[in-house]
Amino acid sequence: MTSAPLAARLTHVAGPLFFPVTAYGPDGTVDLDVFRAHVRAGVDAGAAAVFACCGTGEFHALAPEEFRLVVAAAVEETAGQVPVVAGAGYGTALAIQYAKLAEEAGADGLLAMPPYLVVAGQEGLLAHYAALAAATSLETVVYQRDNAVFTPETVVALARTPGIIGLKDGYGDLDLMQRIVSAVRTGLPGEDFLYFNGLPTAELTGLAYRGIGVTLYSSAVFAFAPDIALAFYRALEAGDDDLVNALLDHFYRPLVELRAKGRGYAVSLVKAAVRLEGLDVGPVRTPLTEPPAEHVDELVSIIADGRALLEKYRPQEAR
Repeated sequence: MTSAPLAARLTHVAGPLFFPVTAYGPDGTVDLDVFRAHVRAGVDAGAAAVFACCGTGEFHALAPEEFRLVVAAAVEETAGQVPVVAGAGYGTALAIQYAKLAEEAGADGLLAMPPYLVVAGQEGLLAHYAALAAATSLETVVYQRDNAVFTPETVVALARTPGIIGLKDGYGDLDLMQRIVSAVRTGLPGEDFLYFNGLPTAELTGLAYRGIGVTLYSSAVFAFAPDIALAFYRALEAGDDDLVNALLDHFYRPLVELRAKGRGYAVSLVKAAVRLEGLDVGPVRTPLTEPPAEHVDELVSIIADGRALLEKYRPQEAR
């Protein structure tokens, strides 16, 4: 854990947010050595932060002790170079348990995922996240998606809650997000509140989110092709529309269309891609399943096309 507040470290970043997969060995147990190698490679490649044991990291499949060990491994491997944020979810009591384990493991913050199964009203959601934020000293980002979708008024209340520093949007309603941003801006003038584009392949909607002032985003691609993810990030920052549009048209859109062919591909396809890149992180745990061979072949082709674009658009002097 680092001494600087998480909010300050995430306000101005120089790269994508890295969501590593969780590695499993041949016997199905967590492989911490391979996980550390995965984290180290991401940090060395330029990740702005490591979000361990979140959606891509199969939080849903980890026992509490496994969760603690994986978060601790991420903290040890990053050694304070970038912040480590850990997932926390399920009902309030279990979410608090995971939050305390993350704090014990040295995490810098929490990504608070939706409550398990139930569809709650706004008052109940607010009480849930307030209790979670109060349970530890860790700064908390609330994840909006599925059964945890908020009104602008609720997000204003969340932003006023001690310990809650931001909202990650995995719902994708830009009209709602614009109203949320406006409501917080007017309801808490002068206060900083962070927003993240948290859609499964956030690069595809990066331009749209930037239009409402949301520049932070999670990058699943960074887990397996940091060179492509960083090239896109830098092109977006520099206003290089040619490279941005080329990658959107010939890499990110085909990737999203492939992801739509299977249930759970936001996780299992990413993990398959990490293996393709040479790191044996093992398969996904049930109830997720592995993509069939024909989809893996498509994935190989899409990654190759992405790298071909990087070569095509690489400055002449760098060739």
